[in-house]
Amino acid sequence: MAWPTGSDRLFAGAVRHTAGLTAALLLCSVVGAACSLAVPALAGRTLDMLLRHRPGAETWLVWTAVLLVAEILNETGAVLLTQLSNARATSWYRLRALGGLLGTAPHRAAHLSGGDVAARLCVNATDSGTAPAALATSVSSVLVPIGALVALALIHPWTAVVFAAGLPLLLLLLRAFATQSSASVARYQRAQASIATRLAEALGGARTIAAADTARREEERVLAPLPELTRHGTRMWLVHGRAVARSGVLLPLLTTAVVAVAGAGLAAGDVSVGELLAASRYAALAAGIGGIAAPLGTLVRARAAARRTTELARLTPMSYGSAVLPADGPGALELRGVRVVRGGVPLIADVTLALGGGSTVAVVGRSGAGKSTLASVAGRLTDPDAGQVLLDGVDLADLSSAELRGAIAYAFARPVFDGGATVTVGAAVAAGVGPRHGPATAERVREAAAAACADTFVRLLPLGYGTPVDEAPMSGGEAQRLGLARAFIGRGRLMILDDATSSLDTATERQVEVALAASPRPCTRLIVAHRVSTAARADRVVWMEAGRVRGCGPHHLLWEDPDYRAVFLAENSRPGAMAPAAGAGAGAGE
Repeated sequence: MAWPTGSDRLFAGAVRHTAGLTAALLLCSVVGAACSLAVPALAGRTLDMLLRHRPGAETWLVWTAVLLVAEILNETGAVLLTQLSNARATSWYRLRALGGLLGTAPHRAAHLSGGDVAARLCVNATDSGTAPAALATSVSSVLVPIGALVALALIHPWTAVVFAAGLPLLLLLLRAFATQSSASVARYQRAQASIATRLAEALGGARTIAAADTARREEERVLAPLPELTRHGTRMWLVHGRAVARSGVLLPLLTTAVVAVAGAGLAAGDVSVGELLAASRYAALAAGIGGIAAPLGTLVRARAAARRTTELARLTPMSYGSAVLPADGPGALELRGVRVVRGGVPLIADVTLALGGGSTVAVVGRSGAGKSTLASVAGRLTDPDAGQVLLDGVDLADLSSAELRGAIAYAFARPVFDGGATVTVGAAVAAGVGPRHGPATAERVREAAAAACADTFVRLLPLGYGTPVDEAPMSGGEAQRLGLARAFIGRGRLMILDDATSSLDTATERQVEVALAASPRPCTRLIVAHRVSTAARADRVVWMEAGRVRGCGPHHLLWEDPDYRAVFLAENSRPGAMAPAAGAGAGAGE
């Protein structure tokens, strides 16, 4: 299904999605407008009949009361339908925005911070969702004043003429309100997003802030956009206030003028007492055209918010084909002339590799050499700007999403476990299976955890595998082991470990490597590595430098190059890194 690509098209989609509720709300608005317009006429007729002691006045009084009750019930129903429509439209916007965010390659959304995304998905999506209901409500905001103006013309033409004389000025006020508030609302929403972004950054670094005792400085940084927010918010409400104040002066003057003309008609015998009552009420209803400022303001805010929400929905999605992998493929990975450019800077260039199925390949290089970019391309977390990536002879771009993700398993240096989506530790591991293969059994979860050396610490948790993720205290190494278990349980023909063992001690890392090698079916392992021991135990090493392959071959042969040895010396010079034992490089590779 092709989603709408612009804010107006997305708005049209939200209206279609809420068509039933919007139609019911529109019907309520029309019925409510009809009741509002009928009540003054019935009340005026009833009053004239009572004053003239005509029979049947009681019946007219009953009908007036019925319409008043119907108007109240209709208003109640409109409020309920408005809330339901807002919720449904908000869901529509939020799902489309979230689908665009999750369906694109990560680098295309890299310019959006976590706080900005949260603001777009929460605050802006909620504001966007009010548009269909506001559109339906605005119909009654227009129908009632127009109907009241027609009723005034029927009662006494001059009353309508007097009121209509002031309408151009009122419409100019509304137009100025819509134009001026639009810019203020957009700037206000951007300032909101800026504060949300800074707050999310502060929450992510809460421990560092506490350790450095910089809470006060961080508070000032987070709230730095507050003056801008205040300025735009104040301007927004000043625009609204001026519109209300001006219409608040103009509309009572128009109402007074209408009542004065109707009073003159009463004195001349052209208007009855009941018609004077009805005219005063219709003048008030006609003056209600100023009330369109409320739904108009809602539409202005919704449109500005929709632009921000739509930016997520419009992120370029990754395309998939329908090809399938050969059933007996060993997981052979091939890169042909792969090039990746971001922001005009080549991250990897002209990389051509052929990795045999079932082999263990370590990718090494200095920081910024392109190791993680190569890992992302190999598993199609991102697409190359040039070249091809093939798995068992099939281009990854031609595979369906289910086929691709069922064949490739990932583990990262900092795995994330969503306590909302995967409530327990066991469920977090089982999530690696994916929807294609159905739920994993408890036995399979334990086997994967044991292979990743995670079973021991999981069993020590208060509820074992049933412990809620949010209540499971885990060190960096334990989180990595749980991430490895999640990759193991969904092991396909290609497993990519992007620095996924950096927090493990050497002995645990060795156990993990043994478990990787003991796969019951052919599985190619691509490991982004920093330790010389990991490279030494790999079948082949891909040595990256400045986005290119500097060398490729067994570790013990590459070790003869002093530049290759310098890669590990540079890595082990980092604070907290462990230096290789004497002779570890050459000896381990033999």
